[in-house]
Amino acid sequence: MDFDQIETFLEVARLSSFSRAAEKRFRTQPAISAQIRSLEEEIGARLLDRSGGKVSLTAAGKAFQKYAEDAVQARRNIIIHLAEMERVPRGEIVVGANEATCLHILPEVFASFKRQYPNVNVSITRAEHSRILEQVIDNSVDFGVVSLPVPDNRLTVVPIHRDELIVITDPQHPLAKLKSVGYVQVAEFPLLLPKSGRTREAIENALAERRLKPIVSMELDSSELMKRFVAAGVGIGFIARSNVLEETKTGMLAALALADQEIRRDLALVFRKDKALSRGALAFIEIAVKLKTAKAAPVV
Repeated sequence: MDFDQIETFLEVARLSSFSRAAEKRFRTQPAISAQIRSLEEEIGARLLDRSGGKVSLTAAGKAFQKYAEDAVQARRNIIIHLAEMERVPRGEIVVGANEATCLHILPEVFASFKRQYPNVNVSITRAEHSRILEQVIDNSVDFGVVSLPVPDNRLTVVPIHRDELIVITDPQHPLAKLKSVGYVQVAEFPLLLPKSGRTREAIENALAERRLKPIVSMELDSSELMKRFVAAGVGIGFIARSNVLEETKTGMLAALALADQEIRRDLALVFRKDKALSRGALAFIEIAVKLKTAKAAPVV
């Protein structure tokens, strides 16, 4: 059964004539008859009564007519709706990002996007780097926002934000008055480190290269918790500069650049190369690139 057969049936039912339906459909009468016969065989019921020189609907035909009209109208609605989506983005996009990115990088993008495209719903899935990449690959999210580099050749990578890892201390800490600090100095004090992830790996590698053994005071799974504990004087931590702009401005935390080896924390939007992105998703990427590209976190 296809829409061509259904539309032929509806035309015959409307006109009560095979010949007039054939004219309307630009077909021969035998072709129209063949379509109706095929449709009836598939359904397993007679739809049209051809006796008495007049075509009329059977009881089954009347029941089928309602479903057929609904199906044809639904098809029209789908075509119209999708055409509107191509002109004006609507629907939903799902973004995967970690806690810090959701709190400090994306709000400006989300706000601008919703102002321009209020009919597109935005859903956020919070996860860490490796899990976000898994979600992008298995299509659980439309795209993710993760730190660079992303070596997976199955993914398109669009850089959107420049950042760096810095050291944070409470304002009374012995290092707080410095503008920058080396790893040797950092290793002398208790450290608050992420439980896992790329930031943890980068810190451990930098310390190991210098044969420094860190004093790990706490392991935390939240950048917001880290800031709180650092401010309370529990230890010093490593964090992306853009994540502590407010705290350094208010004097809650002191921020120090890494003097002897910069660790980048640049971010990118990633999505599958073979994924056909919706107009909404493409609009979101355009806004993110416009707002964030080449917008480095300011030195404080």
